[in-house]
Amino acid sequence: MIDTIIFDAEGIVIDTETIWDKGQAIFLQRRGFVYDRERIKPLLTGRTLAEGVEVMRQAYRFDGDTEALARERADIVRELFIHETAFIEGFLPFYESVRNRYKTCVATAMDQNLLKLVDQHLNLSALFENRIYTLDKVGYRSKPNPDIFLYAAQQLGSAPEHCVVIEDAPHGIDAAKSAGMCCIAISTTYDPGKLQKADFVVNAYAEIDLAAVDQYASIPMK
Repeated sequence: MIDTIIFDAEGIVIDTETIWDKGQAIFLQRRGFVYDRERIKPLLTGRTLAEGVEVMRQAYRFDGDTEALARERADIVRELFIHETAFIEGFLPFYESVRNRYKTCVATAMDQNLLKLVDQHLNLSALFENRIYTLDKVGYRSKPNPDIFLYAAQQLGSAPEHCVVIEDAPHGIDAAKSAGMCCIAISTTYDPGKLQKADFVVNAYAEIDLAAVDQYASIPMK
């Protein structure tokens, strides 16, 4: 039986994916490149700022110090985050319907400084009663490693098989499945065809059927 819902942050709780796309485009434009979202986006999600720099450097072959480039990326998106962050459509009604029936938390690879900006605007810490877990708690082992989800479950006193993760990205889905958790993917960021490793794929929060998820999760694994 499912008793815990673990939310990814970006693309699931907060609408930041368009911000990141703008940030990537600006960062690469400064180096004379055009951001190929279809090719690069799947490689960036769930990564730290520095890891994302390495991904783009390998893809576009440019030079520079990783830490300095990561700071530049952070500066670009910080300005965008300050003015453009909002909740994902449908999240708040869904969360209000489950917060008193399930244990809930956020488990995210999001940069902590950017997360603080979001928290100031949307008051996430109060909404989740400070149950927001970030990669610093697991040695910065980012998705598709399962560490952040396993840590979140441990903090809530939940067994992995009783958790459902709500994700929007292939790396996050892989992390959830590696953690032994059920996964619902919402196509807020990627085409549903890229999310097929999830147990359930929906287009919006309104389509989530937790009774069906619970029934599915209760089927013994062969």
